[in-house]
Amino acid sequence: MKELIKIFKVLSDKNRLRILLMLSRKPLCVCELREVLGITFSTVSKHLSILRDAGFIVSKKEGKWVNYKINFSTTDTYIQQIVMLLSFWLSGDRQIKSDFEKIEFLDRNKICNV
Repeated sequence: MKELIKIFKVLSDKNRLRILLMLSRKPLCVCELREVLGITFSTVSKHLSILRDAGFIVSKKEGKWVNYKINFSTTDTYIQQIVMLLSFWLSGDRQIKSDFEKIEFLDRNKICNV
């Protein structure tokens, strides 16, 4: 039960849900997430840290960028199932639809100061 409580605490923040759903579409870097969410880099980084510590996401350095993506290799069945269910439950949400549209047109070369 403790592990499930930890997972639900992680999911209790709107921005973390938005991040998870965007990452379920494609890997993104911090500056891309900040652009869509409209929050500070430090806040995005904190959310990513919480999601990573819970096992939802992983990061991989690729060139100048650190890309974050859903941890599809997790053996935690709760996490695997919850990510799928979140996509199903929230795919019709207006904010989520807007986020999905925005990530399709992001150009990290223009928005990231690397």
